[in-house]
Amino acid sequence: MSLEPRADRGVPEVTARVVRAAFPKGTLAVRIREALGPLFEDEAFAGAFAVRGRPAVSPGALALVSVLQYAEGLTDRQATDQVRARMDWKILLGLELDDPGFEASVLSLFRSRLIEHKLEQTTLELVLERLRGLGLLKAGGRQRTDSTHVLAAVRTPNRMEFVGETLRAALEALAVAAPAWLSGLVTAEWAERYGPRVDDYRFPKGEEVREQWSEQVGRNGFVLLEAVYAPAAPDWLREIEAVQVLRVSWVQQYHRDERGVRRREGKDLPPVHHRLCSPYDTDARYGIKRGSGWTGYKAHLTETCEPDAPHVIQS
Repeated sequence: MSLEPRADRGVPEVTARVVRAAFPKGTLAVRIREALGPLFEDEAFAGAFAVRGRPAVSPGALALVSVLQYAEGLTDRQATDQVRARMDWKILLGLELDDPGFEASVLSLFRSRLIEHKLEQTTLELVLERLRGLGLLKAGGRQRTDSTHVLAAVRTPNRMEFVGETLRAALEALAVAAPAWLSGLVTAEWAERYGPRVDDYRFPKGEEVREQWSEQVGRNGFVLLEAVYAPAAPDWLREIEAVQVLRVSWVQQYHRDERGVRRREGKDLPPVHHRLCSPYDTDARYGIKRGSGWTGYKAHLTETCEPDAPHVIQS
């Protein structure tokens, strides 16, 4: 897709009149438009688009929608529905009231382009630049810092669920990337065990039986890793992220010697801050503070706190 930069033409008169009549006290979107004006210009994202091709949806508008989407915790489909339905969003985007918006898939493609061309920080940098230009963000001044925890968008599995789901995720990834190669390895027993999502309520009852199940998962995982890292296997299989997660997880969770495969226990396990706790978010860790446990991250937040300036929070 190609970029045809669009200059901001202001807010259509009808949109402005209707929105201000409906929301005399304003909304977040209206206040952003009134205080900061058009935040993102298309030229700032030109590096993510080709010179020729079908014209793309305005990346400046997509960046604005992405900011509002994050602020309100919306899915892509919900966000694009808001573009069509919300009058205050239309005033921020400078759209006519009858503007039909765009398809939900466009937001995902836009994020992929930003990541591919290393433009992830562009929206933040443009906001900070606009705040500095308006004198709302200045060097120095008072600020305060505190720490908090951030929940990861993953469930918190127990150890049996974790190893089972980690192996299942690797098999799912290989089934998509190399189905012919995997078909020679997977048995009907594997398909039955790792086909559905691994959940504790499906596990056998009894401590001894559960231990046997966990060790069987460990043996199956080592079989898969040996096949992936065999000299005859395609090299690129080892680069699949889910396979790499499996390898690291098995080093952390299992011990193998001449007596067989056993789960690591107690001090034989790596420290919690090094141990993976989800195959789908390798940055998440299990943490505990003052008796409260969570799966996610620890963050330090700094807030500017000058009385005559906006309070800006950053991590």
